[in-house]
Amino acid sequence: MTKILVAYFSASGTTAHAAQEIATVVGADMYAILPTQPYTTADLNWTNKHSRSSREMNDPASRPEIVGKVENIDQYAVIWLGFPLWWGVEPRIVDTFLESYDFSGKVMIPFATSGGSDISNAIRSLQVHCPQANWQSGKVVNSKAGLWAESLLRG
Repeated sequence: MTKILVAYFSASGTTAHAAQEIATVVGADMYAILPTQPYTTADLNWTNKHSRSSREMNDPASRPEIVGKVENIDQYAVIWLGFPLWWGVEPRIVDTFLESYDFSGKVMIPFATSGGSDISNAIRSLQVHCPQANWQSGKVVNSKAGLWAESLLRG
């Protein structure tokens, strides 16, 4: 039996909700990508050029620290990776996650939440940060994430 993991970063709870829906449908374990220093409301103010999220996203080398690790990541053949879209791509903490493990040959299915951005730039960015993975097409899933996951399972 193929073991599945839903790994996700959620700043406001929206992506966590989508991740839970997907994990329930696909029968996956869950792993929350949590920053060592939690984000405050002020940190997430994208209209402030000096906010933490703005500074991180303007620095391609930024890699916010993550609390904990995925135990036995080798046991997972499929990983659904969820995140909110920030500036049209994945938040830098997701890059930290991708660079923390060897995803060679693993099937990676990205999903995102967004107020209006498309996921295509994020998919290109994920492929650059983690080229050894087998990236599948992703989707913005602001609602009905479980239905989308179910449709992928059915093929």
